[in-house]
Amino acid sequence: MSRRPRLGAQGRAAALTVVAFACFALRPAAAAPAAPVWVQYGPEGRAEVRAVVRGGTCPMLRIDGGARAMDLRAAPSSDFPRVCAAELPPDARHASVFGRALALPVAHPHRILVIGDTGCRIKGGAVQDCNDPRQWPFARLAAEAARLRPDLIIDLGDYLYRESACPTGDRRCAGSPHGDHFATWRADFFAPAAPLLAAAPWVLVRGNHEDCQRAGEGWLRMMGPQPFMADARCATHLPPYTVPIGRINLVVMDDADAPDTRVAADAVAAHAREFAALAQSPAPTWLLMHRPIWGAISGPLDVPVGGNRTLIAALGRSGVPAPVELMLAGHIHAFEILNYAGAQRAPAQLIAGFGGDRLDRTPENLAGTWFQGGSAVRVASGESIPGFGFVMLRAGDRGWAIDVHDVDGRIERRCWFREQRLGCAPL
Repeated sequence: MSRRPRLGAQGRAAALTVVAFACFALRPAAAAPAAPVWVQYGPEGRAEVRAVVRGGTCPMLRIDGGARAMDLRAAPSSDFPRVCAAELPPDARHASVFGRALALPVAHPHRILVIGDTGCRIKGGAVQDCNDPRQWPFARLAAEAARLRPDLIIDLGDYLYRESACPTGDRRCAGSPHGDHFATWRADFFAPAAPLLAAAPWVLVRGNHEDCQRAGEGWLRMMGPQPFMADARCATHLPPYTVPIGRINLVVMDDADAPDTRVAADAVAAHAREFAALAQSPAPTWLLMHRPIWGAISGPLDVPVGGNRTLIAALGRSGVPAPVELMLAGHIHAFEILNYAGAQRAPAQLIAGFGGDRLDRTPENLAGTWFQGGSAVRVASGESIPGFGFVMLRAGDRGWAIDVHDVDGRIERRCWFREQRLGCAPL
């Protein structure tokens, strides 16, 4: 067997230079970001594939050996590319778009990921360091959460926080887009969320940052549950819809139009009707909203206070109807569990608004929290956990285990939901 001649130091350096040059020459130009493609649930639990594409036509959806073009959901505009959609048949076993396999619905999800308030804040003088993954960790969080292989992802809203132009010379947000444009949506959500978009189907809740004064068009165009009407006015409020998952019934309620600190009279009647209709929901029902009815933040002297005046007014004296066993919300940038007592019925509440935007200060012990708006509810027991992260709910024989993860995927607290109450184990 002949041996290759050994190269001296200069020869090895020359060879490496040639290889490096060849690799550089063969490397394609910087590829455009992959088109966002995901599966989301709509009314009555219908699963739909969505795609945001820059091409002239909608892509092909391949299902179990067959193929068809996706339907046009929204024509391109000066601010947004083409948006395409196609309903998934419930018996689909394999589906793909652009050769990328889609995460298909699971009839009985056992691992439910909950996230919320993930965008990076740029609004006037309030500037978050969007270029530092320690200060805006959504991309890290999404990658770690995707590795846990959830069956379902619930996003509690507030996807886009880059409302203002980055101040000149501010390194924290240099180069950032802003406003309700696809470039901003890609920077704040679609690019960092890419691993999660491919991991599982989504239930998408509208946040107050997706109201008509902020990013309403983008959300309604790309992620809204209803058909998009380009010639219609921005919908300030959408009707609730249900997503049955196994034995649980999810009700998604749009409360983006319900301000916290004042009563919006034009919103009270609609929300009152929607709360009353929950009495007809099958049990157990989980109520998904962005703004919590009763959520806690730090008030003067670090005393926990909170509550949404509009929603409290809409409930009146009756409280939340009995089929609802658990409420999930974001809006408050923290992780909280709250069990209530008082004259109004108030199911247990889990708040998971700690997915990326600047965190709120909340006391560790939330018991005794006072709520504004004449609410007859108080917190009997509750706590908050500081820091960024996400929540994984795991089905068990006695209820649901709740793992509170930090941005690196580590479990920092183990909690539970059973017999209609939330609790956490000591650290």
